Amino acid sequence: MLSLLRIFPPEVAHFIALKSLNILYWLGILKFIYRPVKGASTVTIGSLTFPNRLGIAAGLDKNGDYFNALGSLGFGFIEVGTITPRPQYGNPKPRIWRIPSNNSIINSLGFNNKGVEHLVRNLKKRKFKGVLGINIGANKDSDKQQRIEDYIFCFRKVARYADYITVNISSPNTPGLRDFHQEEDFKILITKIASIRDELKFLNPIFVKLSPDEDQQTISKLVDIARASKFDGFIATNTTISRDMISSEKFRTLPGGLSGELIKNKSNKVIEKLAALDSGSIIGVGGVASKEDFDEKINLGSSLVQVYTGFIYKGPKIISEIFG
Repeated sequence: MLSLLRIFPPEVAHFIALKSLNILYWLGILKFIYRPVKGASTVTIGSLTFPNRLGIAAGLDKNGDYFNALGSLGFGFIEVGTITPRPQYGNPKPRIWRIPSNNSIINSLGFNNKGVEHLVRNLKKRKFKGVLGINIGANKDSDKQQRIEDYIFCFRKVARYADYITVNISSPNTPGLRDFHQEEDFKILITKIASIRDELKFLNPIFVKLSPDEDQQTISKLVDIARASKFDGFIATNTTISRDMISSEKFRTLPGGLSGELIKNKSNKVIEKLAALDSGSIIGVGGVASKEDFDEKINLGSSLVQVYTGFIYKGPKIISEIFG
């Protein structure tokens, strides 16, 4: 099935795969194909207990259209989004490129999604029993001050449905978004979100999703600010704009963020930095395609691990490989 899907352009293949999964779920067939993970260790973060340490990263199910079906595959948690206040198309196509020789992907999607109201309608129909995280962002055409309001708007909308919330400041495909890695900008954003959290009495974890392209000094300052606002931890990492690890010239000039096998070392270095800084709970993501990759992120300090590109290349069998 996966090899057949690769004859289609990446976005078309993605749509077909998830639609097919959803059909099998609603027909009641998936439960006979995929069994719950047994014997995996649970993890508690704040008030949440995760059934196992493996989850789906944001980006696979941007609009919450498929989390019930994805959850039935055996993942301990699913993160949906990134969601923005208003629907947006994202960047022009083509905007996803496979690098099959390295099990990697470049994407310049640009927060394409149907908007937070669509997501909320789906959240009201939740059947997934695992942990559900919601990744929030800002619209591309919002200026810096409005982008802060975009995060607040999304937080208000999803708080009652979210087991945890992730603040995404690290997509390379929305111009200027990574400015929130600058100390003063980050502090303003985090302080505003902390205030809304207190106002809404949101007691579940809040994470910040980081870029892999920041230096030690920047990460240290962000950790200090997040810790002062009692945030629960970080997701390490988003995609990279670096092309140093790509050998093929035809891929080196493409726009967007690189994920998959080629980003693993950069992601792992950020996890190491965060663990050394006592940053709170860490969700490791980037280059996970095997049990060895999964174990490496746990050993470096991650409490939880997410997959994205590895799932696209391997499909549901990645779960049994990791826990098998």
